[in-house]
Amino acid sequence: MYETKKISVVGLGKLGLCVAACFADKGYKVIGVDIDTEKIEKINKGISPIDETGLSSLVKKAKKNLKAELNYENAIMNTDVSFIVVATPSLADGSFSNEYLEKTLYKIGAVLKKKKGYHLIVITSTVMPQTTEKIVKFLLEKVSGKKCGRDFGLAYNPEFIALGSVIHDFLNPDFVLIGEASKKDGDILENIYKKTCDNKVRFARMSLLNAEIAKISLNCYITTKITFANSLAGICEKVKGADSHVITKALGLDSRIGSKYIRPGLGYGGPCFPRDNVAFSAFARKVEARAKLAEMVDEVNRDQVLRIIHRINEILSLRGRNKKSEQIAILGLSYKPNTPIIEDSQVLSIAQVLVSEGYRVCVYDPQALESARSVLGDTVKYAKNVQECLAGADLGIIGVPWNEFKRINAKKLKKGIILFDCWRLLEGKKGLDIRYLGVGSNKGEK
Repeated sequence: MYETKKISVVGLGKLGLCVAACFADKGYKVIGVDIDTEKIEKINKGISPIDETGLSSLVKKAKKNLKAELNYENAIMNTDVSFIVVATPSLADGSFSNEYLEKTLYKIGAVLKKKKGYHLIVITSTVMPQTTEKIVKFLLEKVSGKKCGRDFGLAYNPEFIALGSVIHDFLNPDFVLIGEASKKDGDILENIYKKTCDNKVRFARMSLLNAEIAKISLNCYITTKITFANSLAGICEKVKGADSHVITKALGLDSRIGSKYIRPGLGYGGPCFPRDNVAFSAFARKVEARAKLAEMVDEVNRDQVLRIIHRINEILSLRGRNKKSEQIAILGLSYKPNTPIIEDSQVLSIAQVLVSEGYRVCVYDPQALESARSVLGDTVKYAKNVQECLAGADLGIIGVPWNEFKRINAKKLKKGIILFDCWRLLEGKKGLDIRYLGVGSNKGEK
């Protein structure tokens, strides 16, 4: 078995630094490469420049095995395997850009030209199908003058992680997806993960192309489950006595469906699900097919914002007051809990629509306030905590299921306040003596 002792990680962003720190913590000597000198300085001091659960302590703990620098040559020449984790932003047609990936490949290829010995290149960035074989392999061979499979190895190994739990997800994967140019390359990667993961990991090994398709199609399927649950919620809200949460819990007991991602709430957002779903449709068009289900899932997911706005307007219309006299408090702005990321956050879109409709809005989020300020500007008020946000509010909206929102003190809220819970976070809570409404049901109120 080819024994890997030294690993380089190119791109020390939200995923790349977590990957590098995890490998370093497991005993590998890791060299990270990035273009941000300030980030490099912090990492080399044992300080994490990125806000991610558990990352700060891990970077500090793994300091002796983790070094960051600008120099590609030193990183490639002194390691056995290189993971490329650079950005592949979405283009106008929904496909992924290879701009940063190609720049990286030219630099790595130039070093490979000088290097003696086998070196495995692993593409971790999400790419469009056919990219690794037709672009990555081609550029590396062209620039290095060497042959894939003989002088260097190639693999596609995307991660299935969520911001806020990147380290846990990386160390405890449901499975590891490996697209391999040769069996040797897959064996090297499998051995690395067996020594790194905390759980008994399962592997799905296949061709480079099949792995690329598997990555975006898996996320596309997950978004379908999310959207189905939200569509069911919209229907149940129209039928007295119906409760989509009760129904989806039952559906999740069926082994053919499973309980993950089939929970009514807001639509999906963030940096992965929306773009991977659209990319799947773009790939289908490229091969002269059509991913109708993926297209419809994207459309229905976008509709969820207006569905929630309609529900809010229905709730407040019963008061018979002018919108400008209503004060709305929104708890949560990130696309999910435990992260400051607001990319494609539906609750942020809800805040924007409510402001445009004339409501007075106050917002609070444990981590995403500064990011949200760049979008919302001075159109809303910003609170420092939950109670300040809810003070004086006629309607409180729980838009993100942060744990701290479970501790709302109902006794300190304005008399007559309505609490609209998009995640049913407080359902069943004792002492919640206020008007409480949850997404996905028409059970009345309590």
